[in-house]
Amino acid sequence: MRERGRIRPLAIAMGDSAGIGPEITAKAWKARDLHSLACFFAVGDPRAVRQVWDGPVVPIRSPDEAEAAFDEGLPVLSVGAGGAVTPGTPDVEGARAALESLELATGLTRSGAASGLVTGPVSKAQLYAIGFTHPGQTEFVAERCGVSGDNAVMMLAGPTLRVVPITIHVPLAEVPGLLSQELILAKARVTARGLLRNFGIERPRLAFAGLNPHAGEGGALGREEIEILAPAIAQLRAEGIDAVGPFAADTMFHARARAGYDVALCPYHDQALVPIKTLHFDDGVNTTLGLPIVRTSPDHGTAFGIAGRDEANPGAMIAAIRMAAQQAARRADNAAAGAA
Repeated sequence: MRERGRIRPLAIAMGDSAGIGPEITAKAWKARDLHSLACFFAVGDPRAVRQVWDGPVVPIRSPDEAEAAFDEGLPVLSVGAGGAVTPGTPDVEGARAALESLELATGLTRSGAASGLVTGPVSKAQLYAIGFTHPGQTEFVAERCGVSGDNAVMMLAGPTLRVVPITIHVPLAEVPGLLSQELILAKARVTARGLLRNFGIERPRLAFAGLNPHAGEGGALGREEIEILAPAIAQLRAEGIDAVGPFAADTMFHARARAGYDVALCPYHDQALVPIKTLHFDDGVNTTLGLPIVRTSPDHGTAFGIAGRDEANPGAMIAAIRMAAQQAARRADNAAAGAA
């Protein structure tokens, strides 16, 4: 069911102008009725859209104009007017436009002018070249919202699986030293609250993967499960959170196992992202829990290699828009109920 009328338009920061962000944003607009998508507007360089799509683009000057424009064409709030835009060829001007669009879209969402933020894929290498100092967009948005890193949780979600990496973009060799009871507790508490607030899951079931093969094999293959994970899980259970594990990661992601939990929390990045991308590469969504705003993102990168070839699948962008609208509507309903 379309959420139009219930919530304000969503803001989509299109990401790197040379990547597939402009294409999948335009394709999502084209499929708006097929997927009953809520109203949204793009923030970015409109030339990047016109380079890869011959459909209608409607320039807007503020989010207030998006609703009226949405049925006529893709509403675009313009940022960036640097050098030429060449799909598949990233440059610093595209990175500057990506950062400017992210900054503006985040601000509009924080102010309430947009009901949620959807972020398109960016090139971290290009962003670092212009002085970007955050590990990724998640940390940037969290900082702009006044939220510490430990209180912003990156969750990847698809129709049959949700995962949270406890540590994210760090070398694998550093994970054991970074894994602590405090970190696990912080991530788990935010995850449990987020599943209730954003997804309406009254009593979320959290399952934890072990760090070591076979979850440490009773200490024979490592003691992190015994000394760090198990005590943290016991503390969560004492707080009333339905937490179980740690389990051997290699048996956590088949269909019967997935039916037993609402989210899997994994000690390191690839342990969480390999199963979600295997199962939901074309419809996986990255959503940030613990923020005062709704934020989602397609769970894939810039795909410079296919940019401009009309080959990009908009499935993950469509899923990200749909999830953002659902979360925004849920928050609006909760706010209205609280005010009643």
